[in-house]
Amino acid sequence: MNAVLEKYFKGDKVIWGVVIALSIASILAVYSATGTLAFKTQDGNTFFFLFRHTGLLLAGIAIIFVTHLIPFHYYSRLSQLLLFLCIPLLGWTLFQGTSLNEASRWITLPGMGGMSFQTSDLAKLALIMFIARFLAQNQDNVDDFKKGFRSIMIWIVLVCGLILPANFSTSALLFLTSMILLFIGRIKFRYLMYVAAAGVAVAGIFIIIAMNMPEDSRGRVGTWQKRWENFVSGSSENDYQVDQAKIAIATGGLLGKGPGNSTQRNFLPHPYSDFIYAIIIEEYGIIGAIVLLFSYLVLLYRAGLMARKLSSGFGIFVSIGLAISLVFQAFINMGVAVNILPVTGQTLPLVSMGGTSIFFTGAAIGIILSVSRSITNTESDEKN
Repeated sequence: MNAVLEKYFKGDKVIWGVVIALSIASILAVYSATGTLAFKTQDGNTFFFLFRHTGLLLAGIAIIFVTHLIPFHYYSRLSQLLLFLCIPLLGWTLFQGTSLNEASRWITLPGMGGMSFQTSDLAKLALIMFIARFLAQNQDNVDDFKKGFRSIMIWIVLVCGLILPANFSTSALLFLTSMILLFIGRIKFRYLMYVAAAGVAVAGIFIIIAMNMPEDSRGRVGTWQKRWENFVSGSSENDYQVDQAKIAIATGGLLGKGPGNSTQRNFLPHPYSDFIYAIIIEEYGIIGAIVLLFSYLVLLYRAGLMARKLSSGFGIFVSIGLAISLVFQAFINMGVAVNILPVTGQTLPLVSMGGTSIFFTGAAIGIILSVSRSITNTESDEKN
């Protein structure tokens, strides 16, 4: 058995362990959290969402398996194609995409039974890979404003700008990840400060203009405003889901109520996606919450260890960039659940119930494992 696993599942074994652990936690949490949804939509068939979600997770793990077998340097070339594909897709999504909660974030795939995907998930993957490629190939020009900084910032601003109108949190998360990656890639810090100052100024102007528009014309800006005001004021009158999450966390205690014993899953609007961390705390307690948080930190730590052993610039930047993106997303989801951040709509990677988002998360982890596989192969060759 061990020989089979070592033959086919290559790369960092700790990261593989994190993937399996998160998948098991996901199946247990989603099965528990979808009970009410099953009675509302599937005539009480609680196994429907269990089998559906397990199938999606297995498909995500299959994507991890396939992508981790491809030598990581191929992703450097692929990043250009994906980025050029993302630009028109993001534009189409913004103006013609499927809308939900006043936000046009999805493209419905024809002939796929109504399945849709967020183009921003593909854009995150493509942009981080493209930045990694750029930094690896332009280390001699990182101090040059035109050839280094400006050349890559055009793409970052374009992609994040197309995501922003419908999905502020994803745009901000991707922009922050990009800035950290540029900093790691030795782009001058003062250039990054210029961008931060310009961003604050543009955001201020945008908010002022939006706030002076009629209330019924503000669209997503009005939603962001309400979420921020509710968060800052601490008012629960218009923050029903946050209130229910607080109750779930408070009643979970140290050890939790036990698997399947959540009560707040019956009241939280999205206990299987946006607020799944609150359900995990309710059922598994603070101990379970810490273990889950630690799992994501291990992923980031292992990516950092890999970077120290790599000679490939692209491998270093892409593994660190993708790990930071996944961990930041996880922390934002957890922060919302415990009410230290305003509601954003970010899911918990590889844990929340989802569709194509699991696939793109799997692709990101697969690329990280592909980089780690190259280290394992190098070390094996040196021993031989």
